Amino acid sequence: MLFDLKEYENKKVHFIGIGGVSMSGLAAILLNSNIKVTGSDFKESENVKRLREKGAEIFFGHHKENITDQDIVVYTAAIREDNEELMRAKELGIITYDRAEFLGHIIQNFTNSIAVTGTHGKTSTTSMLSAISLAAEVDPTILVGANLPLIGGNYRIGDSDFFITEACEYKESFLRFPGKVALILNIEADHLDYYRDLNHILDTFRVYVSVMPEDGVVVANADDANMSYVLQDATIRTLTFGIRSGDLRAEDITYNPQGKPSFKVVYQGELLAELTLNVPGEFNIYNALGAIGASLSCGLGIDSIKKGLETYMGVDKRFQHLYTENGIMVIDDYAHHPGEVVNAIDTVLKMDHRKVHVVFQSHTYTRTRALFDDFVECFDRVDSLTLLPIYAAREPDTGLVSAEELGDAIRRRKTVDTENFETFEEAAKHLSELAKPGDIILTMGAGESVKVAEYLKPLLEDQTQPI
Repeated sequence: MLFDLKEYENKKVHFIGIGGVSMSGLAAILLNSNIKVTGSDFKESENVKRLREKGAEIFFGHHKENITDQDIVVYTAAIREDNEELMRAKELGIITYDRAEFLGHIIQNFTNSIAVTGTHGKTSTTSMLSAISLAAEVDPTILVGANLPLIGGNYRIGDSDFFITEACEYKESFLRFPGKVALILNIEADHLDYYRDLNHILDTFRVYVSVMPEDGVVVANADDANMSYVLQDATIRTLTFGIRSGDLRAEDITYNPQGKPSFKVVYQGELLAELTLNVPGEFNIYNALGAIGASLSCGLGIDSIKKGLETYMGVDKRFQHLYTENGIMVIDDYAHHPGEVVNAIDTVLKMDHRKVHVVFQSHTYTRTRALFDDFVECFDRVDSLTLLPIYAAREPDTGLVSAEELGDAIRRRKTVDTENFETFEEAAKHLSELAKPGDIILTMGAGESVKVAEYLKPLLEDQTQPI
């Protein structure tokens, strides 16, 4: 079924959890198409404020009274079956869609679409594609999983058939909205509160490739050990990229003192361009190669690709430089999976530094327990590690794992000085006493670890005050 935006003009759609990163973007697309939008959330936010300014009617709290004459109700995966609004919609016979299914209908309104998936790098790569498409002046509609300064938020509404979105694999949601171009960045074990194991994840990615449109293209990381299995039965066109292998490669890589790479982009032996990125790290080379491959597959020219990538300055919480005080640089990163943690540490170690101090807040009890041994081995190369309590997110504390247990296991390795703290303030005070000019502090996690940096800033400022 195609949800034709033109046919729904002046009808009303309600979003349960409208302030969410993806939900707010979908709501904005409808508002731009003269579709009436209502929605509910628990608190005010920038996303909610932007939607209200565009004409959405917002309710605070999920109450059955919010559901009256809507034609469709959309809900997120976090909404339970006993949610008052969802139950009321079903009682009234209103059509209901979960977010992924609804996005699958919306994406069919765009003939030139890119869906970015993989365990790591979705937001950064979607942001790079945003920069490229804007440089190419194709007026894209964009849904991205963080605040992207380039577009002034987490979405952009364009007036063309060009659509760019993240495609999260959690609970197999990405199967419902394959783009014409599927960009697969990497595949590792994650979301093990849903998936049985890595094999379950790989088989799901194989299904994802199989549901692509016949005229679609899969752009995939050839250096990823799991990619050959995922692609082995693909019947549509594929374009691979990598540093060690692939159709599209980065060669002659160098890094400046800030860890930002320069390299040649080569396609099947032919030099396409020479690039210097304004974002650091090898992982961003892979992200850039994926973005280049997807852009080429959509017919964008190499000049626009080069301009977009070289002017791209990053996205919030993805190896984001927060500030430098008293000669101490503070960086924040979203890393919450062992692979991401290792990539972030690789990147910071390529930068000029005296010592590296990491603050880490593990995200969810299930991920911490399932990947416990991998987390224990992540931090051997840094000078100090500050651990915060696990960020529960959507989960209850079952008592099966804790940040203190993780700290004890790391301390037994005797490779890095490790301290556990219960509060952000205590962690910030510890770092203010530990760090010296020339050091780098890296806060990591998908929860609230950045609050340590916020509490730390005035402490470092005080150290620079004249006596």
